[in-house]
Amino acid sequence: MSIELKGIHHLTAVSAKIRDNHHFYTRTMGMRLVKRSVNQDDVSAYHLFYADAKGAPGTDLTFFDWPVPTETRGSRSISRTSLRVEGADALDYWKVRLGELGVHAGEVTERDGRLTLDVEDPEGQRLSLVDDGGVGDANPWDRSPVPAAHQIRGLGPIVLSVPTLAPTDAVLRSIGMRPVREYPHPENASDVVHVYEMGPGGVSAELHVAEQRSLKPARPGAGGVHHVAFRSNDADYDAWADKLNTLGIPNSGKVDRYWFRSLYFREPNGILFEIATDGPGFGVDEDPATLGEKVALAPFLEPQREKIVANLKPID
Repeated sequence: MSIELKGIHHLTAVSAKIRDNHHFYTRTMGMRLVKRSVNQDDVSAYHLFYADAKGAPGTDLTFFDWPVPTETRGSRSISRTSLRVEGADALDYWKVRLGELGVHAGEVTERDGRLTLDVEDPEGQRLSLVDDGGVGDANPWDRSPVPAAHQIRGLGPIVLSVPTLAPTDAVLRSIGMRPVREYPHPENASDVVHVYEMGPGGVSAELHVAEQRSLKPARPGAGGVHHVAFRSNDADYDAWADKLNTLGIPNSGKVDRYWFRSLYFREPNGILFEIATDGPGFGVDEDPATLGEKVALAPFLEPQREKIVANLKPID
């Protein structure tokens, strides 16, 4: 049976100021908090999921709430997360909006053939708003402070930094990613960014791998990224578990996250990858109209609800 990854599923980053994080991504960036949960491996920490109105796969930017020092930037890390918007007008809108709100942002520029606006959140999380040309479905949130036409539509290309491309390239090819083009790194033209696509390709199904030999390894922390997840059809999950084992890639084995099922592994430069199913989805335990308004726990954590919730800090 032939299986393939369909695109970016979600990206999980780290915040040491989760209340400010919640305000920024819902009030400034206009995303919907679709799941208010906890890290299933560390229930003292929130796990917040921001997405489009439906919490559709491929739109989730998520954060672990950990009181850690700020990330030291470097290689062997995920260095930038793209968020898709539609058209030059949207980027012009965001440039003005972010400026008025005092958010650090660059200039709208063309990168890899797409209009792009680089942004940093208050903790230094590196983001890019990227014009996706309106390709694919959009699910705007009617309670967003951002007009529907300019809202974030989902995740775009995810940028990795590695000191040597070859070992990462070998793993990416082994799981079906295809190298399609290259472009000079915007911060150092002597470094090359290699673009890989998966599934149908396009802006929501790309991984950009920058080979940066001169950078020291990153030190994880707040404002950094924990992992990136790739989309799998639900029916292909068991086959992906078998494939990772057949390829000899050390991995977590099957992990049921309740809203999706996961497989975790590190590529040779140490960056954590996940393969995640599209289903069952965030509506399995909440009314779609009230997603994210209350703490949602996977069934195995429900017996601990009172203790878990009592230890969480308020974020609204």
